[in-house]
Amino acid sequence: MSKRALKKYLAELRQEELADQLMDLYERFPVVKEYYDFVFNPKEDKMVQEAKVKISNEYFPIKRKRPKARRSVAQKFIKHFVKLGVEPQLVADVMLYNLEIAQAFSADKNVPDAFFKSMLNSFTEVVQYISINGLLTDFKERIVKIFETTQIQKWPNEEEFSRALDIID
Repeated sequence: MSKRALKKYLAELRQEELADQLMDLYERFPVVKEYYDFVFNPKEDKMVQEAKVKISNEYFPIKRKRPKARRSVAQKFIKHFVKLGVEPQLVADVMLYNLEIAQAFSADKNVPDAFFKSMLNSFTEVVQYISINGLLTDFKERIVKIFETTQIQKWPNEEEFSRALDIID
């Protein structure tokens, strides 16, 4: 069904019928419920804290012995936050936190080259996101610190990190 046909259909419904359909959607689809829960009671800080705990658990697990160190966990949270419309400052904070915790992890672990490539992708994304949303003044210090840490830890792709940083200059 096209948007146009949907709009026409919705315009023909009475207020009560429309409300019934929305309630049906709310009850049937968890995504719709989550969206409306967020719209009417946006507990953004709580969501961000939960995301940070789960991201941290990827690198420094509490219940299991071996870290999984998956970038995808953070990416799912970030994508979900963007889709819900969470404040850009909070999204950027989670993006930077992911990099910071990954760097803490890599400081004393032997990690594969794929890890560094993945973190470069995250770094490029966060620099672009911060630049697009005009948040550079708020996060420049953390971005520079992340870049400096790549140099201190002698990451194999530190030159690419430097190029990614050129976006904000």
